[in-house]
Amino acid sequence: MSQNNNTTKTLPKAYEPNESENSTYNAWETNNCFHADENSDKKKYAIVIPPPNVTGMLTMGHVLNNTLQDILIRYHRMQGLEAVWIPGTDHAGIATQNVVEKALAKEKISRHDLGREKFVEKVWEWKEKYGGIILKQLRKLGCSCDWTRERFTMDEGLSDAVQKSFIKLYQDGLIYKGKYIINWCPRCRTALSDEEKIPEDTNGSLWYMRYPLKDKKGYIVIATTRPETMLGDTAVAVNPTDERYKDLIGQKLILPFTGREIPILADDYVDKSFGTGAVKITPAHDPNDFELGRRHNLEQLIIMDETGVMNENAFEFAGMDRFEAREAIVKRLEEENLLEKIEPHSLAVGHCERCKTVIEPYLSDQWFVKMKPLAEKAIKAYKDGTLRFTPNRWGNVYLHWMENIRDWCISRQLWWGHRIPAYTCQDCKEIVVSEKAPSRCPKCSSHNIIQDSDVLDTWFSSWLWPFSIMGWPENTQTLKKFYPTDTLVTGPDIIFFWVARMVMAGYHFVGECPFSDVYFTSIVRDMKGRKMSKSLGNSPDPLDIIEKYGADALRYTVVSLAPVGQDIRFSENKVEIGRNFANKLWNASRFVLMNLTDSDASIKTPLPQLEKLNSVDRWILSRMSYAVDQVKTNLSAGSFKFNDALKNVYEFIWNDFCDWYIEMSKSVLFGSDLERKSEVQQVLTTCLDTALRLLHPFMPFVTEEIWQKLPGSEGFLMEQSFPEHNAKFVNVPLEEEINDLMSAVRVIRNMRVSANISPAKKLRIKVVQHQSLSNVFAIHENLIKALAGVENLETVNTKPSGHLIGLMDSTEICLDLAGIIDIQTELLRIEKEIDNTEKNMAKISGKLENESFVSRAPSEVVEKIRTDVEGYKEQLAKLQEYQKELRSL
Repeated sequence: MSQNNNTTKTLPKAYEPNESENSTYNAWETNNCFHADENSDKKKYAIVIPPPNVTGMLTMGHVLNNTLQDILIRYHRMQGLEAVWIPGTDHAGIATQNVVEKALAKEKISRHDLGREKFVEKVWEWKEKYGGIILKQLRKLGCSCDWTRERFTMDEGLSDAVQKSFIKLYQDGLIYKGKYIINWCPRCRTALSDEEKIPEDTNGSLWYMRYPLKDKKGYIVIATTRPETMLGDTAVAVNPTDERYKDLIGQKLILPFTGREIPILADDYVDKSFGTGAVKITPAHDPNDFELGRRHNLEQLIIMDETGVMNENAFEFAGMDRFEAREAIVKRLEEENLLEKIEPHSLAVGHCERCKTVIEPYLSDQWFVKMKPLAEKAIKAYKDGTLRFTPNRWGNVYLHWMENIRDWCISRQLWWGHRIPAYTCQDCKEIVVSEKAPSRCPKCSSHNIIQDSDVLDTWFSSWLWPFSIMGWPENTQTLKKFYPTDTLVTGPDIIFFWVARMVMAGYHFVGECPFSDVYFTSIVRDMKGRKMSKSLGNSPDPLDIIEKYGADALRYTVVSLAPVGQDIRFSENKVEIGRNFANKLWNASRFVLMNLTDSDASIKTPLPQLEKLNSVDRWILSRMSYAVDQVKTNLSAGSFKFNDALKNVYEFIWNDFCDWYIEMSKSVLFGSDLERKSEVQQVLTTCLDTALRLLHPFMPFVTEEIWQKLPGSEGFLMEQSFPEHNAKFVNVPLEEEINDLMSAVRVIRNMRVSANISPAKKLRIKVVQHQSLSNVFAIHENLIKALAGVENLETVNTKPSGHLIGLMDSTEICLDLAGIIDIQTELLRIEKEIDNTEKNMAKISGKLENESFVSRAPSEVVEKIRTDVEGYKEQLAKLQEYQKELRSL
């Protein structure tokens, strides 16, 4: 990009985004355009990027999320604020460790072969070589992050913040270690939070098993969805009000295959209507049973190991995988006549978010954060308006979760991550939490001290993100200037994982809510309504789309398709709309610049006084001012109507400026009135300058490229001021007047098209006089003639014969056909066209009547046929209406 080369004010004939986008971005970055000054006196605006996984690659979801963030940061930067957008990546504990383990497995090496220290070195090597690719990809999208502030959740500063926050929470009595039922992934061999457990509806079974009574003949029938866990049962529970079991409470049962005696006890937790009303209690393998077991002081018997393989407590089933054991136990129950029946049963089965393995509730020693005390201020922040959500329906979701919050299991059985700063004396079991390893036990003076082998949940570093990336726990100038941030743009799927936790952390560690507004993005789906994912093969590579259409075209498309609170249905061919808009802007700008070569017009030159300008000039300035006002309103905090703001800019540029004002200006630009020409040149320059500034946050590359060619431009467009609404330009009556002019032109143009009259043919038009006739025909007669290709325009008292009639509201506009077309020949042509249209419509509509085709064909194919049929219907209706008009002549 040649910056501000105003000696040559023309643009190349065609816009080639691939040629200009890289050079434009390099120019921005080289000139430090993205950097924010923490010592500035200007009011600040701050956004922190939701850190993508260091393993991540750009997806359509990233495109939408980061485009919206870039719109906000560019908009506020142009408004004169010290705007900072801080980027970075997340170390992504499980995901990254899995990637490296898979790479090692190809070499037939396991992490255990290497040992912890060497394995972590390997992960760092991988990170340095491959990690953070997504941040480079965001540059291709045009993201104006302050790259000098880039952070990583395991860099030195953030690791220090994680350690200090853990220690503070422990000292505040908000972190504890204890046995608890956690979500365990046997594949990843680590605990998962409730939010990392993804429920999937499954068609399972309900097995009815007979447990023999010890001192009596007979048995109790127990219903379960997990028969393999029966080996860990330590009781059977019934509801105390259940008359069926009233006499059995306190009796003993013999657990099949084990010979162990287990009690029958009463507890209100038991649902009398489920199964038989008697439930097996397995405290070490079910969260509800764990709580019931604690109330009744039951033994916690673990029957499988960390890989989901049955252990020595499983007797003859030891060594079997849990699902293999299920089949074997069911078979043995049948053989011993202890299986009463099996019923189909639908249930939601938890799966690991990362590897999709069925999760096992598992009793384990873990570290937890007490969340209820932390949630109090976070709840208040939403209720008193300190924190706002858009769409606001997510506020109720947030409140419900916060008001029913459970303690957070923060330990993970991984090697990659922030190792827990807790040390246990092997002699007296004293736990010491500190930044450095103690040399001796403070309780017994032993030197036999070992650090906890677990690492912290990835989200434990992420919940500190808004302030840790600014230097906390140090009170840095960056923290003073930019915290709290202003807007968080993120997906609703991590409202619990991340958003709610950041609010709690912000209050606890810094004393303020980390942001005032949260905007939840749409979910990007394919045309079938499925969420885009690599596994479905329905997610296009955004870089391929950028290579084909340009980044601006992709940005335009995703934003235009994303109304607040509604999901996007995306297909690559929709990006053509964005490319067409970029080309339209380019061609219009090229026309304007070509017609400024003999002009003193400049973006620095003030407009002539309004009273000196004609009505069309004043109209476009009114429309321009309206667009500015609407864009600013739609981008304001709490509104965030990005698609509406973009629509406002689009309509001003495409419709008002390109399709109408430029066309209206041509007679002046090609005329001999130099004073009038100079006025129009300045209005064109001012409007183009304003249009580029309005559009820049949405489509930064093409707008920068064009703006550099504008006379008077200096520096970069991205550093210029955003347009201000000018009330003195607003003229609603004039807008209504010009709307009438445009309506008249459209009616005449439509009649020309329907009658198949050549654009070169000049028309004769008569307008029928009546009481409400618009005076636009008298005021703008010459302009209507020029725009509609009319040689004679007159007003008549009665509707003439031999004319084609078009309606502008109640005004009859009559096109004289004499000498222009032969009506009989035209009728024959229309009859043939109607016949062809009916045949074409019948050919494809028959497919829609074929139920087999509709059910088997891809939904996008069926939808296209429906759209084509509607198009044929509309075309047919117009042809038949025209045929009717011709016959009336």
